[in-house]
Amino acid sequence: MSISPYDFIRYKRLGKSADPKDIKEFIQGYLDASVADYQMSAWLMAVCFNGLAEDELVAYTEALIESGSRFDLSEIPGVKVDKHSTGGVGDKVSLVLAPLVASCGVAVPMVSGRGLGHTGGTLDKLASIPGFCTDLSVDEFKRYLSKIGVAMMGQSADLCPADGRIYALRDVTATVDSIPLIAASISSKKIAEGAQGLVLDAKAGNGSFMKDESKAEELARTIIKITHRFGVKTTALLTDMSQPLGRAIGNALEVAEAIECLKDQGPEDLRKIVLELAAEMLLLGGRKDHEQARKEAEDALERGRALEKFQEMVKMQGGDPRIVDDPNLLPQATWKIKASSERSGFVQSINAYQIGMLAVDLGAGRRRKEDLIDPAVGFRIYKKIGDEVRKDEELATVHANDESKGLEVAEEWKGCFEIGEEPVSAPRLVIKRIT
Repeated sequence: MSISPYDFIRYKRLGKSADPKDIKEFIQGYLDASVADYQMSAWLMAVCFNGLAEDELVAYTEALIESGSRFDLSEIPGVKVDKHSTGGVGDKVSLVLAPLVASCGVAVPMVSGRGLGHTGGTLDKLASIPGFCTDLSVDEFKRYLSKIGVAMMGQSADLCPADGRIYALRDVTATVDSIPLIAASISSKKIAEGAQGLVLDAKAGNGSFMKDESKAEELARTIIKITHRFGVKTTALLTDMSQPLGRAIGNALEVAEAIECLKDQGPEDLRKIVLELAAEMLLLGGRKDHEQARKEAEDALERGRALEKFQEMVKMQGGDPRIVDDPNLLPQATWKIKASSERSGFVQSINAYQIGMLAVDLGAGRRRKEDLIDPAVGFRIYKKIGDEVRKDEELATVHANDESKGLEVAEEWKGCFEIGEEPVSAPRLVIKRIT
């Protein structure tokens, strides 16, 4: 480095911008152990307080990308478009969206992650499908993508390895919730995977990672700024996460609901979000008109082409395609316990974060990366914001494999709903479109 790690950290602590070359060398130094964990931790904390200028942010993102290999998808025809969600409760959108967009002729390379904390992960949902393999080599990923237009895999060891190491450090040093660091982490992986277009589902509300709308929008705009510098066209939808999306929470339960949606029989809120995001992906894939793009996606859903593509993807990646016709082949919980309302009225609000953490308590999620997942457990919800509810009416069903834990969670569930006397309107599902 042209300056010492000590001075590099001190300059950021003082709020000064670093030379992009020094940022790259600092990240490389961390990989080759010439920069210590405590020095990287100090710099990350300084970034949390003082942010990164745009050129610093781009250099940091590029350093994450260059720490590993990039997927070369140039042999696959057409524009390759991916989607990323900033996370929420009951968010099974990718399971429906990826095969839907692929069924319209746009290739969807999707590298997904596992859940941590109250938000679920796409890989955990896919892992609940018997036999489904997300641990793909790059060659397998490209072959599947070329053959059927969609492939879903986990992050490989050589895709932005610096990001993996730095994230592990952020996780234990209270530096996770920095918008520049989050944006670079997301952007680096999407750029490295070879996507030419990206649609971001930036969620805001108590069940999301970014609970404040302005922060969710800031994150979306930062990711758009970074990805455009690398030639990836990106748009974002700011969407509501003040309550769970759809009716199912839990891995196998969400796969079953995704199949319902692919049969055009799923919850209306899930269907609407999927179609809006699909229209954005099709626009990036070459369609010229938003209304026509949405109509094309709707047609693919109604005519069963998206369902056929999903079944094709499941079979291609080693899963049991019979789950489409018989979702009971998915893992099933032993106990189904009612969580009922203690009063009559209208649902005023729902604590989606608390519901997500109750799902973790059941075993549907993980508090630490090494925690094991129970794919069968979770909830089915029957009431949403604005719905009328009667005393003793079922709010949700708890699916559990431990009866005592299920009864305990069912009791706690009642505190997740605020029920009042006055009717309220359901929240806007799509808050804003950001380009």
